[in-house]
Amino acid sequence: MRKFILLFQCLDQKGIVAGISDFIFGHGGNIVTADQYSTDPQGGYFFMRVEFILDKAKYDRVALADEFSAIGKEFSAQWKIIDKSETLRMGIFVSDADHCLIDLLYLWISGELNVKIPFVLSNSEKHRKLLMQHNIPFHYVPASKENRREAELLSYAAGSTDFLVLARYMLILSPDFLKKYGKDIINIHHGFLPAFKGPDPYGRALKEGVKVIGATAHFVNDKLDEGPIIAQEVEQVSHKDSRQDLVRKGRNLEKKALANSILSYVDYRIIRHENKTIVF
Repeated sequence: MRKFILLFQCLDQKGIVAGISDFIFGHGGNIVTADQYSTDPQGGYFFMRVEFILDKAKYDRVALADEFSAIGKEFSAQWKIIDKSETLRMGIFVSDADHCLIDLLYLWISGELNVKIPFVLSNSEKHRKLLMQHNIPFHYVPASKENRREAELLSYAAGSTDFLVLARYMLILSPDFLKKYGKDIINIHHGFLPAFKGPDPYGRALKEGVKVIGATAHFVNDKLDEGPIIAQEVEQVSHKDSRQDLVRKGRNLEKKALANSILSYVDYRIIRHENKTIVF
């Protein structure tokens, strides 16, 4: 048996679920899970994630997608079919702070995070020993605000990864880098967006006297901290908490939000629509 995932979105209209179900049944398949969501049954958008198995080995992803294209055209849909046996390659960029990196490595070692890690890249040398222990290639690129060395970053990332994770990489990637890379990049922001964009969100939260702090995992776009949000985590704080307390609590929120977003991404549970995400 081969397991596939279909991600599907279009304007809501009659017959979508029936058409998809009939297609899978007609190919000898069985639906394992199906999730759907409509913004408004009367003229809204429809989103669907279907996980199914086929008992005929002759159907590979390309052949299946070719046959499904007629249904996509019928509903003027955006869609893709994924072979679940294919493992994504996740590159990691990180600066000095290592809590998110260590958490991702733990998930990967334990088998909870099913990805390949072709490299970890950093503008800090401190991570080299850790990565050597896990036989993961480490690239030290001493980038800075004055010289982001994006051509070098791109030389490592472009051909060897399916997506990138910024696990507290504290340099902004330019629109030119994003365009040339051309694939998804997931960032963890140590603040609860859309509030507290940019640097030092914990210091600003302390100054404002907030009662809740948070962390936000989001896709990167060409506007600072404005990409589609994937996952957020929050925790209550009080007037007794110092900036150090906020940072300590925030680290746990950052790890959880980033891990949840990546787990959803590699399991193909995210559909992007406009500047939002639907996460099944």
